[in-house]
Amino acid sequence: MDTTELILAILHHLLVFSLAGIIAAEFVLVRNTMDASTIRRLARIDRHYGMIAMLVILAGAARVVYGLKGWEFYVYNWVFWAKMVAFAIVGILSIKPTRRFIAWSRQTAADAAFNVPAGELAAVRKTILAQAIVFLLIPIFAAAMARGFGL
Repeated sequence: MDTTELILAILHHLLVFSLAGIIAAEFVLVRNTMDASTIRRLARIDRHYGMIAMLVILAGAARVVYGLKGWEFYVYNWVFWAKMVAFAIVGILSIKPTRRFIAWSRQTAADAAFNVPAGELAAVRKTILAQAIVFLLIPIFAAAMARGFGL
């Protein structure tokens, strides 16, 4: 048993589960009535989302390079690339909510009575839901890949 592989796998999984938790937290916090503290909390959580997503990429890359399976296992596996596409789509979908959270934070700082327009709330909530749905594909692809699918 390779300790490096174990540590990288644990780190990678914990980070991915953290992303899932953040997506869920954002979905719960984006609701019809949001006060200034909720908007600030969303912006702070979203900053962590970005940092953890980068750490997921770094841990995943380390697994590809230093893991027991070797980079060849990954680079020629279509399921791996499907997982990467799903991760990229989740990342692309996260741009809109991030931009809105930043804008809402600025507007709240300028006007404490600021209310997020209902249309913006609904659009961001739909985008976060889409993120969550696509995110569900990532562990599905990971489980398939771990069992030798895609080779």
